[in-house]
Amino acid sequence: MTKSVVVYDYGSGNVHSAVKALVAAGARVELTGDPEKALNADGLVVPGVGAFASVMEQLNARKANELVDKRLVAGRPVLGICVGMQVLFELGVEHGLETEGLGQLPGTVELLDAPTLPHIGWNTVTAAKGSKLFAGVENERFYFVHSYGVKNWELEAIGSFIPPKVTWAEYGSLFVAACEVGPLSATQFHPEKSGEAGIQLLTNWVATL
Repeated sequence: MTKSVVVYDYGSGNVHSAVKALVAAGARVELTGDPEKALNADGLVVPGVGAFASVMEQLNARKANELVDKRLVAGRPVLGICVGMQVLFELGVEHGLETEGLGQLPGTVELLDAPTLPHIGWNTVTAAKGSKLFAGVENERFYFVHSYGVKNWELEAIGSFIPPKVTWAEYGSLFVAACEVGPLSATQFHPEKSGEAGIQLLTNWVATL
């Protein structure tokens, strides 16, 4: 049965390319800001472009923290893309301004340590061992557009829980390119702009729903 995916429409850009890519990945996709549809879909995608603070302002206006909380507590998958990944962390620091994120993951989004910013273009990743997202595309290149990222991963395995899978990339220094933590997945790069490798990654995610 075809899986239903909602691309959460909260006012951020770059949503239509994500919809097209998810359709190509085999999902039945709806672009909507309806909280009930977003809660009940098999998968929820939180996109994001621009500044951390402005994205959080839009998300807070729609009480997105409650929506994401409800889905994750129920074990329902969520995928964050680009700034949609960054806002899953506790804090974003841009131009000296600290903004609280959704707080699903401990850590801080901060300026990358690189001589030239933004980081724009194709880059390889070091996929986490056993990653479901990167199955079959571990050695491919993905498309990045960002100046900020998570440089330190702070969430470790607890007891018998499945340890988080963290994928890294390097631009000036290491940063988190993707993560898989239970029903929560996220990519700093844009799979919808990453050609066949990106479509395969989204196909892998849809297959887990």
